[in-house]
Amino acid sequence: MASRTHPTRPSPVELFRASDERIGGYRMWRDPGYARVRPTIYAPSTQWLALKPWQRYLARVHAYALVNPTAVFSHESAAALLGLPTFGEARYIHVFDAERLGSVRYGDVAVHASLDARKIVSVGDHFATGIAETVVDLARVLPPAFGLALVDAALATHLRIADLSELSAGQRSLRGRRVLDWACENGDERSESPGESVSRAVIGWLGFQVPDLQVEFRGSGYLDRVDFLWPEARAVGESDGYDKYFAEHPEESRERLVAEKQREGRLRRHGMHIARWDWAMAMRALPLGDCLHAAGVPLVTPPQRVMLQTLRSHPRSFTPGERGA
Repeated sequence: MASRTHPTRPSPVELFRASDERIGGYRMWRDPGYARVRPTIYAPSTQWLALKPWQRYLARVHAYALVNPTAVFSHESAAALLGLPTFGEARYIHVFDAERLGSVRYGDVAVHASLDARKIVSVGDHFATGIAETVVDLARVLPPAFGLALVDAALATHLRIADLSELSAGQRSLRGRRVLDWACENGDERSESPGESVSRAVIGWLGFQVPDLQVEFRGSGYLDRVDFLWPEARAVGESDGYDKYFAEHPEESRERLVAEKQREGRLRRHGMHIARWDWAMAMRALPLGDCLHAAGVPLVTPPQRVMLQTLRSHPRSFTPGERGA
């Protein structure tokens, strides 16, 4: 059935079957110490509540697999297992059924059918559509900046743009083809995180000069690599994921923060202006633009307002005020 094996991204919480815990009349659903992940599957409440949205979604996928071990996951569910970027907590568990004539949804499960064959791979003990198939399927339906992040991640696994383009060209559906083509045209394997990929899209849509990526500054005893560089403006851009500065032990966190301050000082001694932003600033676009203006990065084209508008909606995932299944 499956053509090759990939390591799976494990569940971020321990999952329990309610049926396995029915000893002496004990009912897990009555215990506030457990949260229901999906019918008959539970996780410790404190751990469940501490999960970030994308971790909660990954746990939901693993919970579904416990009950449906032969399911073939697709779209966001496949991406979660394969270690590809996911954005927020997706609304649905996505599975592919080659035997179905049409797609259907029931509860929080979307079952996909297609006239096009899908490559199926083993992902640990589970099954999913292949990396290329997953990226092509998702890049057609996600906001363009998120599709770009998926293409970047696929290229980092040594897939080629030609692989994605050939797969897309062979599919019957034209839905989302232009968005996918845009992501393929702009994909870059040097991008090291979804934050960098999304930022790169926003930088271009705002009209700023295209940056160099992952440029290294070397000196006696150090090597500093920056996310973005505009050589003519002598400006450096850094897409911050603040989790990298915080460790389990406070002393290690302090050391990371000190090291980053020292790195920033070295870059300034190279004569660089430094712009820093986080995910929220990139998604709002204008705060990122303000950072780049302050660093002296030149505007070279008019803003692409239609593309910037695509950052404002992501209907495939729950909004912060909603609760997942």
